[in-house]
Amino acid sequence: MRTLQLADEVRFAGMSTEELRSTFLVDSLFKPGSIELVYVDLDRTVIGSATPLSEPLELQCPPQLRVSCFTERRELGILNIGAQGFVRIDGAHYELNHRDALYVGRGEHSITFGSLNSESPAEFYLLSYPAHAAYPVASVHSMDVAPQTIGGPATANHRSIYKLIHADGIASCQLVLGFTTLHSGSVWNTMPPHTHMRRSEVYLYFDLPTDQRVVHLMGPAHETRHLLVANKQAAISPLWSLHAGVGTASYSFCWGMGGENQVYTDMDPIQLADLL
Repeated sequence: MRTLQLADEVRFAGMSTEELRSTFLVDSLFKPGSIELVYVDLDRTVIGSATPLSEPLELQCPPQLRVSCFTERRELGILNIGAQGFVRIDGAHYELNHRDALYVGRGEHSITFGSLNSESPAEFYLLSYPAHAAYPVASVHSMDVAPQTIGGPATANHRSIYKLIHADGIASCQLVLGFTTLHSGSVWNTMPPHTHMRRSEVYLYFDLPTDQRVVHLMGPAHETRHLLVANKQAAISPLWSLHAGVGTASYSFCWGMGGENQVYTDMDPIQLADLL
């Protein structure tokens, strides 16, 4: 597990493209046959992936956490963005199709990831935050979730939001997780944009053709920058940064948050006229 230290709003204003990408973009996920983890100093977030092939992969505890197992003091959200796979938690078996999710609460758990077909493997996205209490393991199938549809074709931001781990769904300490899909002909996400000072957020872009990109906007309203993001890469949004984007082709993105509360609507909107 490598450690990533974020920049503050002052340093951000003078960063080069390379510095922005190395600080706010995680492009090292989903390597076949391995588990990849990144520790972010913001809210002590762990971003990761598990891509099992013919042999299952067991989640080990990185030495940086100084505990006996990964979830001893943490909770973990898992979203499968690949083909059908399974996760074993303390021997219990959970099958996850594309866009299905699993929540693992705080506790000394054994966690193993597997694919049903190594030639078309599962790809598990991992997002973890510290937890002050234990909540039970729970799975959710995206086909059973009624999406919230917002935006419209006229503004090219017609999209459906699938809330998976949230205050009115799977119970957790602070983790909130779901994904958004863009409707045909729409390319903009989270527009108009917002910030939320009480929670940090991570966007994982997926289901994007490999030769296409998402232009991910970030920064304070008066000092915006952008990251060009490829498929299966994650952009980190600190408290002071907006997070929005536009794609060159159809895509989806997983949004995950941790912080002071789990209120989905706790955000501070930004007027388009105020963006610079």
